Amino acid sequence: MKILVIGAGQVGATIAEALYEEHDLTVVDVDGANLSELSFRLDISTVEGNGASRRVLQTAGIADADLVIAGTSRDEINIIASMFGRHLSQARTIVRVANIEYLEAWQERQIDVDFMVSSEVETAYAISRLIGVPAARQTDVFADGLVQIVEFDVPEDVKTRGIVGVPFRSAEIPADSKVAGIIRGDRMTVPRGDDTIAPGDRIVIIGSPDAAKEWSRIFAEDGSAANVDDVVLYGAGRAGLAIARTLLEQDIRVRVVEGSYERASYVAEILPDVRVFHATGIDADFMERERIGRARAAVFAMNNDAKNLYAATMARLHGVKFTIAVAVDPASTRVLESAGVDVAINPRSVTAEEIVRFAHDPRIRQLAMLEGDRYEVLDITVRDDSDFVGKQFRDLPMSDSLIGAIIRDGGAIFPHGADMLLPGDRAIIFTESDRVASVERAL
Repeated sequence: MKILVIGAGQVGATIAEALYEEHDLTVVDVDGANLSELSFRLDISTVEGNGASRRVLQTAGIADADLVIAGTSRDEINIIASMFGRHLSQARTIVRVANIEYLEAWQERQIDVDFMVSSEVETAYAISRLIGVPAARQTDVFADGLVQIVEFDVPEDVKTRGIVGVPFRSAEIPADSKVAGIIRGDRMTVPRGDDTIAPGDRIVIIGSPDAAKEWSRIFAEDGSAANVDDVVLYGAGRAGLAIARTLLEQDIRVRVVEGSYERASYVAEILPDVRVFHATGIDADFMERERIGRARAAVFAMNNDAKNLYAATMARLHGVKFTIAVAVDPASTRVLESAGVDVAINPRSVTAEEIVRFAHDPRIRQLAMLEGDRYEVLDITVRDDSDFVGKQFRDLPMSDSLIGAIIRDGGAIFPHGADMLLPGDRAIIFTESDRVASVERAL
């Protein structure tokens, strides 16, 4: 497939890294340094110029493109580039936007593109999923909520009996779940019967939503796995507003702390069910008076990573057990987590993840990228002529991929040795990113 990517920032670079091995990729950007760095690492073509320029897009070969992905940080450039894509080629078009109004206009068919992704909405969804499984580092919901993919860090001092340090063939694994992978340092293992989970591991679980909550209770520290029904949200910008709306839809009580009087007043008007404070939120008297420490979780979505870190630290000191921060700078993600924030969300990564699936096999219904895009989880429909059809799982060849769930007749099956794949099944598979193409061919 010939793919034209507009934008070589983090979203564009993440998309390029995920797709360049299987596709003919051209990346357009005004920043020649970004393009040089990207082309040095990847086998791609680059064109320096404005992605909203018809001439630049024609030079980049838009007429022959099968897919145009407009992923710059500027909504208007992305929309204009997609309009040219419609008129200058037969390509499908995917647009990244920050302004939710554009997303709403597209949903009402007022903007003619094939798919639109809002960074703010995708971030809000990612945070709402984490709120439901507080001990998780990352979680995604597949198959309309039937299957949940969850990453956990195994605490160094974990005292779990029956799981940690016990061979898998004897371990007391929660029902309707599988350990899809154990990440130990730079090495990933698909566990077998003799393998064990060790303190310090990171594990990937595929299971039912109830199983995900059970795993969360197993690894939670200091009661952080308690049901989250009260969240304090710092920052009422576009991302904060999307987060508040999403949490309200889950019947979670939200309190918002916003430093701008105008913005606080606006949010209080459009979200009457939310208690909004015009405050910095880091004053000790305010935190004690409003009992911030009693909130089950706190989300920090201010447009400043240093402020988010300071506020998160104050919240933890006052008793908040679970903290999530939205990283403005992608490089801040590791800093925030190393400094004590439980989970840092990178909006650009979650946006790129949603876009990438459109360039894969059309049988892929959903995709999640884990660990800096080193691993992927795929929801793929099994072909009638797949060599795996009709074989029991115990007879399938051993590999570094694992089928964690099957979607069949509207339900989820978490397979055991005697189960088998049938034509038309949707298989939820955990695999290394560089094996995705071979998984697609096999199924």
